[in-house]
Amino acid sequence: MPLSPADDAFLSDLRARLPDDTIRRAEARHLEEPRGRWRGADAPLALPRSAKDVSEIVRLAAERRVALVPQGGGTGLVGGQIMQGGAPLIVSFDRMTAIRAVHPEEYVLTAEAGAVLADVQAAAQEADRLFPLSLASEGSARIGGLLSTNAGGVNVLRYGNARDLCLGLEAVLPSGEIWHGLRRLRKDNTGYDLKNLLIGAEGSLGFITAATLRLFPRPAVTGTALMAVPDPRAALDLYARARARLGEGVSAFELIGRTGFDFLAETLPEVRRPFDPAPAWTVLIDVGMAQGLDAQAALEALFAEAFDAGCVTDGLVAQSETQAHDFWEVRERIPEANRLIGAVSSHDISVPLGAIADFIPEGIARLKKIGDFRVNCFGHVGDGNLHYNVFPVPGRSRADHEGDRDAIKRCVHDLVHEMGGSVSAEHGVGRLKVDDLERYQDPAKLGTMRAIKAALDPGGIMNPGAVLRARD
Repeated sequence: MPLSPADDAFLSDLRARLPDDTIRRAEARHLEEPRGRWRGADAPLALPRSAKDVSEIVRLAAERRVALVPQGGGTGLVGGQIMQGGAPLIVSFDRMTAIRAVHPEEYVLTAEAGAVLADVQAAAQEADRLFPLSLASEGSARIGGLLSTNAGGVNVLRYGNARDLCLGLEAVLPSGEIWHGLRRLRKDNTGYDLKNLLIGAEGSLGFITAATLRLFPRPAVTGTALMAVPDPRAALDLYARARARLGEGVSAFELIGRTGFDFLAETLPEVRRPFDPAPAWTVLIDVGMAQGLDAQAALEALFAEAFDAGCVTDGLVAQSETQAHDFWEVRERIPEANRLIGAVSSHDISVPLGAIADFIPEGIARLKKIGDFRVNCFGHVGDGNLHYNVFPVPGRSRADHEGDRDAIKRCVHDLVHEMGGSVSAEHGVGRLKVDDLERYQDPAKLGTMRAIKAALDPGGIMNPGAVLRARD
């Protein structure tokens, strides 16, 4: 049976079940996504205040076969929060923002799905703890969306993805039933792992309404350095030396290509660039260490060792928090510069660490067979996650290459697949990469995913078209 629209009769019955002012029309911000590739049609909006409200919404939607699309902060880059047709009901978690509890002695915090990441970080800091998930959109991204996409960020190397930072969930399942799974346990072997099934499912198997999150000790001392390397292979050599010397103290290890510096100079000249001229490749390293250790001295010793070995040609170790902030501003403003230039095709991919040095130049060589482009490659090289973005050369625009976009994406993703990588490293699948999932995913896994979706959401109402193609 086809899905039904969220029509006046459905909305009237829903209003009767929910508190006043829960249902309204969506605003423009609920119908757009950051890259402007999708725009949803005018749709109704639900603003629940509790898991019970979400449960009422899902129960009636399941009964009437109305599509539901969840929204957090709207920062997703793969279209998972936008459905273009079918008159769905958008379920926004803007009102479910409470930090329900903090247990410093357990290193645990419980937050509702609409809590903004920066507010969760601040609540942890107030308790002298660290919530280490950190990314450029942390001022607007919300916990529910971050878990639903299994977000990564700059500290995955040390602390893991969002999945690794979650102990328990409260969620509303496609039947409307509330799963009360806000456990604070490190060990719980009581059957199937429903928590990790919902994390990364992008709302297609249920809506996360709250989460119990892991906290960590705040590093007593921190250090930040920028080191110039001749090529990505040297960056991997530096990474191995950093891990051998500093162990788990390495929190972030970011690779930045010269094109990123060129884009900053072209579009954001106010951003201070630490090297002039910019090296071919630069590594940004962040470390956090225990009391009594000297992070600056450790980074300086790492530089001296790597310089003698020929894998580092220049370097700067931050002497203050201000300098460290300036180093990180370079990395964090590159995505903004990318947007100002206008990418023809952007790729969030991962490959095995040992394949990075071959992947980057091979990708450029293959792209030359399609046309003349600039490639801005940067990312979390310590965990194999690269943002491999393709841009027009000066004098041309993204519009000039509209007909090349599919060929570019196929070129990059085919190479990723050949090298045993993933075409979605940290942004999720959404609607952008559904075709890619079907093309590259192991058939047994894809079939199992479809079986799980059919079993849990037989009506197909939960974010239809995200992750898996919507079926009639």
